Amino acid sequence: MITVELIEKYGAIKKTFDKNDLVFEEGNLPLNYYQIISGEIKMSNYNDDGREFIQGIFYSGQSFGEPPLFLNQKYPANAIAVENAEIFILPKENFMKLLEENPKVSIKIIENLAQRLYYKSVMAAEISTQEPEHRVLKLIDHGIAYFNFQKDQNGYLINFTRQQIGDLTGLRVETVIRTIKTLEKKGELKIINRKVYR
Repeated sequence: MITVELIEKYGAIKKTFDKNDLVFEEGNLPLNYYQIISGEIKMSNYNDDGREFIQGIFYSGQSFGEPPLFLNQKYPANAIAVENAEIFILPKENFMKLLEENPKVSIKIIENLAQRLYYKSVMAAEISTQEPEHRVLKLIDHGIAYFNFQKDQNGYLINFTRQQIGDLTGLRVETVIRTIKTLEKKGELKIINRKVYR
């Protein structure tokens, strides 16, 4: 999103996180802008039963956690490394200065936030009213468009685990597994070597 040269010019540091490390915690006030260099980060929280709900999954080149940063509100979710990750961390004051001095970057950040808001709106309607097959397909189709899943001779490789699909759609992992098998029988998905393709 923000070029390496520009983010480093404004004082970003690189920090490494191991798998399952906490990047920031729900309830804390935001102090920094985060942009992934490599790896994968999820933002999630848990309900009263201890069930995880993933708010979003973010990959190399993407940023996360900006809404509370702009609003000066506490984080509504934890940010956790799904795998080993390296992240640029830019202090809030430097980030705001970067945006003021670079309007094209500001527009890109606004577009990114709008895309996420659109996704949340679409998925909220899907999760609350639709059957599991529809939810899973909607998530996968959005993932193809938004996360740029790679296409090969088998179709688009879906880079979500079955657990992540469940956590993103509000379904239990067992339901996701059954749903994926049903969608395979209907020709909507392919399962090759335990990997899901669309």
